[in-house]
Amino acid sequence: MPHITGIDPGTNCGWAVLSLDGARVASGTWDLKPRRHEGGGMRYVRVQRLLGELLDTYPMTTTVAYEEVRRHSGTDAAQIYGGIVAMVGAVCEARRMPYAGVPVGTAKKHATGKGNAGKPAMIEACKLQWNHDVGDADDEADALWMAETYRAGLV
Repeated sequence: MPHITGIDPGTNCGWAVLSLDGARVASGTWDLKPRRHEGGGMRYVRVQRLLGELLDTYPMTTTVAYEEVRRHSGTDAAQIYGGIVAMVGAVCEARRMPYAGVPVGTAKKHATGKGNAGKPAMIEACKLQWNHDVGDADDEADALWMAETYRAGLV
């Protein structure tokens, strides 16, 4: 069955796989913090490997939808985000797979009815939509909503 993969780029990188009928197949987070004795570029090597493994696990993925952020709270966050998005693009281009940015406000509005919803509201929306408790993993919740917003044709 075909799938859509959602990504919430960040040091705690959320990922999700939905079927084309909107059912949650799998989701979670990847810890991309550089480890001791690793260079700063290892987080990008890691996300490239992890996304490749995810797409190998779900080979019927039709599109990767990632959170499109236009404003960051700091320079480091912006640079990390840009590097992760670049790796998502590189993996998808190498596989000739479509990928698309999903505006944050669009996903929040789809999930909660409010384009400026906070983390708790996004987490609660996951419970309501998929009967899935992400705990405090707002990155996982965001990844689920990236995939769902793209699936719903709102991008």
